[in-house]
Amino acid sequence: MEPLIITTALTGAETTKESQPNLPITPDEQVETAIECFKAGSRVLHLHVRDDEGKPTQDLERFEEVITKLRQSVPEMIIQMSTGGAVGEPFEKRMAPLKLMPDMATLNGGTLNFGDEVFMNSPADIEKLAAYFQVVGVAPEIEVYESGMIDYVAKLVKKGLISHTPLHVQFVLGVPGGMSGKPKNMLYMAEHLQEEIPSATWGVAGIGRWELPCAVMALTMGGHIRVGFEDNIFYHKGVLAKSNAQLVERITKMANDFGRPIATPEQTREILGL
Repeated sequence: MEPLIITTALTGAETTKESQPNLPITPDEQVETAIECFKAGSRVLHLHVRDDEGKPTQDLERFEEVITKLRQSVPEMIIQMSTGGAVGEPFEKRMAPLKLMPDMATLNGGTLNFGDEVFMNSPADIEKLAAYFQVVGVAPEIEVYESGMIDYVAKLVKKGLISHTPLHVQFVLGVPGGMSGKPKNMLYMAEHLQEEIPSATWGVAGIGRWELPCAVMALTMGGHIRVGFEDNIFYHKGVLAKSNAQLVERITKMANDFGRPIATPEQTREILGL
């Protein structure tokens, strides 16, 4: 079975210090967390940044500060920048940090109800962002929240608007408004992706209570796994996780017990075509 890539979504745009006191917000906190998670087995860092007040921001200077410090402190970690921002962020601001040339960045596959809000990703904006990925030469990580988004992304691949090979697709399951992380949903998503984009690799981010069940499924199915405070703040029901690294360590232990090796930095780059 292919070595396992663990991605850490360490901060996100929605989680607060009030709900998770150990949330890394400042650049130094994020770098310290990245080092801990890399040592625990994570190879990809899914990056959102916050301003001095702890609010989500797409500010280029803040992204640049964090990325510079990350590359100095943990150079083997793959930086995967979010273009999602916070719900409602203007699309031009969401695109702008790609200028900083991270290893990867997210490309959302469609619009969905996101809790009480609407996460807008119009076809015109998606195609514009997909074209910009090609201009700057950054590898996209496609985020899909339900199966119809796979069909849409497959059309963009056929049109040549998405050309990176192999394409990495992240199933984000359990968002209120999207597909849940039920086993039958994961099986369907993986099979559907294989039918539509046979060369693609995939991983899963289970939101909230779905984080661990989705991780177990991905571990046994050959997919990759994302964990972190963006997706889930608990270690057990009602028990807050001590750190992002604690969530990574649990997946690493599970993988070792299962006999699936954790990908080295070199293997991770090979699998993702970086």
